[in-house]
Parts: sequence; C-alpha cells; structure tokens
Amino acid sequence: MKNKNRQGLLEMLESFVCTYLPDAIGASPNTVTSYKTAYRLLLVFMYEKKGIPADALTFKMLDYATLSEFLSWIETERRCSVSTKNQRLSALLSFSEYAQNRDFDAACVFRSSLVKLPMKKASHKKRAVFTVEEVKILLALPNERSKTGMRDKVLLCLMYASGARAQEICDLTVRDIRSDEKGAVLNIKGKGGKTRRIRISGTSAAILNRYLEYRKITGEPERHVFSSQTNRQMSVSCVEAVFKKYVKMAKESYPALYPEDSYPPHSMRHSTASHMLEAGVPIIVLKNFLGHSSLQTTQIYAELSQNTMDRHLKEWNEKWFPEDAGLNREHTLGNRIPEFLS
Repeated sequence: MKNKNRQGLLEMLESFVCTYLPDAIGASPNTVTSYKTAYRLLLVFMYEKKGIPADALTFKMLDYATLSEFLSWIETERRCSVSTKNQRLSALLSFSEYAQNRDFDAACVFRSSLVKLPMKKASHKKRAVFTVEEVKILLALPNERSKTGMRDKVLLCLMYASGARAQEICDLTVRDIRSDEKGAVLNIKGKGGKTRRIRISGTSAAILNRYLEYRKITGEPERHVFSSQTNRQMSVSCVEAVFKKYVKMAKESYPALYPEDSYPPHSMRHSTASHMLEAGVPIIVLKNFLGHSSLQTTQIYAELSQNTMDRHLKEWNEKWFPEDAGLNREHTLGNRIPEFLS
C-alpha cells in the first residue's frame, strides 16, 4: 500500500529548511542562509538547463549525471570558488540524508548519486593580516566628527580589541556589555549558539562607552550597539563595506603598506590573534578568547604568527557568497522559487 502521507521534494525541503535545520540540529542563521542559496541555485539550474520548473521537480530527476552537471555549472557559469562549490555539495548531501531517512524509495537515487560525487580539492589561499603599524593607521582614519565616522572608529577598534567575527559584532547588544574599573566584559554570541565572555582593555571600553552615550542607548539593553543608516542592526555586508572603505583610504595614503589585494573583516580577527601570540599570550588562552572549540584550530594562528614576515595565512573559513549576488533577480516567471528559500 502506498504511503498517503508521502511528501514531495519541495514539501520535504521546506520541512528540512524551516524546521529540521534551525530546531532539530540548531544550525546557525548563516548556515541556514547558505543552504537556502544552494537549493535556490539547484532550482534555477533545473529550470534554465532542463526546462523543469521548481513545482515539477522530483527526486528521481536528480540523478548522477544531472547533479554532476549542476556542480560544473555553478563552478563555470556561476563562477563559484572551489570551496563554495564544496559547500553547495555539502548542503545537498545534508538534505539527501534527511530525505532518505524519511522516504527511502523516493530519495535513494538522489542520495546515492550525491555520495558518489567527490569534494574538489581547493588550493590554499593567502589571507591578509595587518601589521601593528597598519592597524594603528586604519584606526586613525575615521572622522570622529561625523556620526558615521564615529561609528566606524568604534567598530574597527572593537573588532581589533575583541577579535570577534563580523557577525558577532553585528549581534552585540547593550545588554552584552558590562563595564568596570578595569575595562569591560563582553558576552559574545558565537558559532553554534555558544556564548563566551571576553575582557577588553580600559581604553577600548572607554571608547565603546562614549559611543553608547553618544547614541543615547545606554538605558536600552536590547538595542544593538551598531546600526546602519537604514536598519537598527548592522549587517555583515555593511561591516564589509566599512573595511573596504578604510582599507582603500589606507592604501592610497600609504602605498608602501597594505600589500594584499583584499582585507576582509576577518583580517582583523587574524591580526588580533597573531599579535596576541607575538606578545606572549598562551595559545590555550587565545583559544578561549576566540571561541574555538578545538585547540587545533587555534594552532593555525601559531603557524601564522611564525610567518608574519611572509604575510601568508593558511586556508580559513569559506568566504561570504558574492558569487551568488543577484540570484533572486534571475528567476524567470516560469520558475516560481518557494518563499521558504528566500
């Protein structure tokens, strides 16, 4: 007897994205967003290259040849990096396991095809690290006499003082800051929902507190510390724009410095870790400060610090996803992408 409650591909994908990822396994918002992008790309590919709209797609259509062609498409036509391509494959693998556990017969072709597809080996890339001199120059560039300049000054200072990730800085609220005579303690909400407490220096704390007073939000514990011109909470893309702006200014003013092509916000975290190690901070202390779950991850910074003169970094996190910018604008009228993937 056939199972009357059997779900179609889109129905199962919706339960996976909207319930299983955030609720059952506690995936971070960034992970969910990244996975959604992978599934939207697959639906766009199936419509553009195969003529199959999203609401007609079935698991059996996703065989080995089709999935291989899809991965080649995102690397060649979409110009995704190898690491991003591997991340897209991981997203599909995760969903295929979920689908097969709930409807083996329907999803077995999809799952068995994916497990045969290898991850492509990515080449090691350089990651930029600021020298102490370059950090000092960067922090001095924002014009504190303007509202935006003051915000940017505090943002750059806090990222260097805390070694926090861009998303962690965006999530920081007034409630997360506890000032005392020695400086301030920040409650940082890290990856996987983990929270860590870190202390920043008195100088950094004073700059931060003056900014909160300037914004008149010291008595509003739920307010985010950093906002943009349009939103009460700053986004990661806004942080990236701030870094791009001041790095460009620094390069123009000091052409002999800043030799790398790009300095994303994560460069500041790298720089903080490298400078702390060079100052003699024990690696186990740095591990807790950065919120790493494994000492092996922190060990990368030890190797990085020893090679500061060469300014080379080992491969780190997947970068954000500019390759997929404008994806939503490409949807044609005949291929209605489900709202749960927006």
